[in-house]
Amino acid sequence: MTVLENEYLKVAIDLQGAQISSYYNKKTSVEHLWQADPNVWPWHAPNLFPVVGGLIDNQLLVDGHAYTMGRHGFARQSEFILLEADEVSASFSLPYCEKTLQVYPYKFDYQLLYTLIDHSLRVTHKVINLDKKTIYFSVGGHPAFNVPFNKGEKYEDYYLEFETEEHLEAQMLSAGGFFTGETRPIATPGNKLYLTRHLFDADALVFKQLTSRMVSIKSNRHDQSLSIEFPHFNYLGLWAKPGADFVCIEPWLGCADTEGHQVNINKKEAIQALHSGHVFEAPYFISL
Repeated sequence: MTVLENEYLKVAIDLQGAQISSYYNKKTSVEHLWQADPNVWPWHAPNLFPVVGGLIDNQLLVDGHAYTMGRHGFARQSEFILLEADEVSASFSLPYCEKTLQVYPYKFDYQLLYTLIDHSLRVTHKVINLDKKTIYFSVGGHPAFNVPFNKGEKYEDYYLEFETEEHLEAQMLSAGGFFTGETRPIATPGNKLYLTRHLFDADALVFKQLTSRMVSIKSNRHDQSLSIEFPHFNYLGLWAKPGADFVCIEPWLGCADTEGHQVNINKKEAIQALHSGHVFEAPYFISL
């Protein structure tokens, strides 16, 4: 376990998946990160690589070959290496190996870089292409935040506030978690999406056409808030297990397959291409 701490925040990071396991507000004594109740949802903030979402038949197609890979890729279940750490920053590495080459035929180093900056935690996804060819991948975050923040409050006291006015169209998902090509409107009066116990009954809300690059969790009862800013991520997923006391705000560069449209990795929607020897970086921020 690696711990980062400054005047405002105390953050813990696990080697498994290099995921945040605690995001503690020192001023209010509030733990903002979901504590991975195994009877509800056993994750804190998984990092998604080399795919985001599900693959049809759990098959990743690369140059005519099919590789078996589960939803959201293998990084979240992998043991990372701690590269370096000090009081306010840490970096973790997941390099390719024989095991990864069996399911993802590229040579890479996938890194997570964490830095505390005053009231914010910067989370940077970094990919280094160690191969002699272009590699293709997706990355994304999946942090789950406790709602409500405080005892004696209700889930329905809270809402998500978008940075700018939005006319949201959520992508419809099949029972298997694949896009159907259909959308449905999501009401956001005053740029607010109110949290209810039934908001995610039909699975995640996924937005591909989003103007906002920041979403904040706020309450009708007080002025405490938590914001996720994702300047480099074009897609956004929102999700909670129905009835659970959390909400996931998920910045993505990539997405699930579309039903009936299984394609080679280089043709996948929102896929990232990285030339040999090049480095990719995309940060997002979790802020009080």
